[in-house]
Amino acid sequence: MRFDHVGVATDDAAALADLYAELFDAPVVHEETFGGLDVTFLDLGGDGYFELLEPVDDDTTIARYLSENGPGIHHVALATDDVAAALDAARDAGVDLVDEEPRPGAWGHDVAFLHPKSTGGALVEFVQH
Repeated sequence: MRFDHVGVATDDAAALADLYAELFDAPVVHEETFGGLDVTFLDLGGDGYFELLEPVDDDTTIARYLSENGPGIHHVALATDDVAAALDAARDAGVDLVDEEPRPGAWGHDVAFLHPKSTGGALVEFVQH
């Protein structure tokens, strides 16, 4: 596995994208509305992405996260060639899963999340391109 992206929950993805583009020379490479979110990916020079997550629907996990925690890092994503096998390995290691099976994610990728109570408090996402 390798680092893929860090997901950042925000109330204003456009403003944060402008800031990150200036600070980190990270251009926007993909934008979409998906699952009640405006999702913006900024390229970190081939070493991964910032994924900015702005809710457009109040009934989303990210909207609830922002309400409870405010803006900030939401998750860390690791790329894998086989998300189902990665889930099996996590399950075999005794890790609690948020997703028992891969599901569609942003940018058309298959994704699955591990529960933070089993991963030292970090919400970890597996992503298969």
